[in-house]
Amino acid sequence: MQQILQQAQRMQEQLAATQQELADAEVTGTAGGGLVTAVVTGGGELKSLAIDPKVVDPDDVETLSDLVVAAVRDANRAAQELAAQKMGPLASGMGGMGGLDDLGKLFG
Repeated sequence: MQQILQQAQRMQEQLAATQQELADAEVTGTAGGGLVTAVVTGGGELKSLAIDPKVVDPDDVETLSDLVVAAVRDANRAAQELAAQKMGPLASGMGGMGGLDDLGKLFG
């Protein structure tokens, strides 16, 4: 039982470290061939947005809005991929612990 609790504690520590790593990581998304660039954290927080002056047309604000949305979506997609990449090994490790099934049998 002690071994199972130690494994669970190690997994919890790894999860916290991975979550912090994601919060500190930044990923970039683009739209319009790089005319609009969004940077978000691994947790999905928008950090910056860059707009090339070539795309700014006062008579066509809708296109600029669409490009901004597309860049932010692209950055969020990249953040989700990063999170899946970082969290994937932890999720598979939890399933492979075996001890969690044993706990369920003990307390279930």
